[in-house]
Amino acid sequence: MSTAVSALAGLVEKGLVAPDWAQALAPVDDRIAAMGRFLREEVAAGRGYQPAGDLVFRAFRRPLADVRVLVVGQDPYPNPSHPIGLSFAVERHVWPLPPSLVNIYVELRDDLGIVPPRHGDLSAWADQGVMLLNRSLTVRPNDSNSHRGKGWEAITERAITALAERGGPCVAILWGRHAQSLKPLLGPIPWVESVHPSPLSARRGFFGSKPFSRVNRLLEEQGADPVDWALPEYN
Repeated sequence: MSTAVSALAGLVEKGLVAPDWAQALAPVDDRIAAMGRFLREEVAAGRGYQPAGDLVFRAFRRPLADVRVLVVGQDPYPNPSHPIGLSFAVERHVWPLPPSLVNIYVELRDDLGIVPPRHGDLSAWADQGVMLLNRSLTVRPNDSNSHRGKGWEAITERAITALAERGGPCVAILWGRHAQSLKPLLGPIPWVESVHPSPLSARRGFFGSKPFSRVNRLLEEQGADPVDWALPEYN
């Protein structure tokens, strides 16, 4: 067994990646091993990375078979201790919330009338099959986009291709041009799109785009149950 395959097998053994995701990611297992070496080098050089090692592949813990919504982010928040391995989400203690997440919550309220919680933990969405996937799975603390182009993209693009090969029911949410560039990989998976929810662009088409109700409508058209987008205040 090669080192790369051993890396994937190790992730499964530790419960960090679902077995069907490991099978789907097998074509890029060498890239996963290479990223492991890269992260160790970042630590050795004193630069570090986040989220914590056991959270890097958190988006892949739930089975591939269960994914029914794909939300594509860019990279983890650079603020120390913020990322939890799910795009746009943060640790429950983080306050104030990141501006993009605040805007997502505003649109959630306006779209579905859901009062958002005071925390930024989106695990309840992940538990329902909403895959919160960043294009880059790690970042240097306080250095946004610092791991862009280092190798994660081949891995996450393979993940999206695997979803397309699996087929529906599934809907993708593409916020911003970076996410929308992935449309050719989606195959039969329908998508909803708008500008990014960041403060720089939210008022140019994110607010009022109603992504949550649109996703649920597309899921129901595919014969799937809608997502309950409400987020509990407490665990």
